[in-house]
Amino acid sequence: MSQFFQIHPNNPQVRLIRQAADIVRQGGVIAYPTDSAYALGCQLGNKAALERIRRLRQLDDKHNFTLVCRDLSELGVYAKVDNTTFRLLKAATPGPYTFILNATSEVPRLLLHPKRRTIGLRVPDHQITLDLLEALGEPLLSVTLILPDDPLPLTDPEQIRDRLGKLVDLIIDGGACTVEPTTVISLLDGEAELLREGRGDPEPFGLSRDENLD
Repeated sequence: MSQFFQIHPNNPQVRLIRQAADIVRQGGVIAYPTDSAYALGCQLGNKAALERIRRLRQLDDKHNFTLVCRDLSELGVYAKVDNTTFRLLKAATPGPYTFILNATSEVPRLLLHPKRRTIGLRVPDHQITLDLLEALGEPLLSVTLILPDDPLPLTDPEQIRDRLGKLVDLIIDGGACTVEPTTVISLLDGEAELLREGRGDPEPFGLSRDENLD
């Protein structure tokens, strides 16, 4: 059975945050809350943990994972960001957005888009996640916690426990999250493109909520 930590969403208990970081460092897969939906996460570059998440979500090797970062300075280590892009990011982070950016050489090859050196990155506005990232000292490799054949992400920690209690190493109960995933915005080549509309408002990027998506 997985461990189950009840952590205060606004004032996370330091002891539990440190224990959660240790579980990640030891190769564990965790379910944790964000400012959009709950997510599955593991240590950056841990291939075995990554494959566990792939099997759990039934993802192929073309699915893009996201690097969840604690701030823009950390994001800049893993993505190539010019001044114009930085200003856009600064206005929208932390928040419920995932940005598609050109990756730097710091990103492990297994995380890159198979045809382009791009990566999804985000800085969430959730204290538990930010404290966990601070304790880790590096990004979390993450995907939204939506199980195969489910129409929406899981939002109730007890439900997550019932369904994933034997499949992950830790479930962090930080209260209920929304069912909305992040808004995904490509910032390649200095232009914003809306790839998925979610909880984040695309209008600060000059994009309309009415834009038709495939």
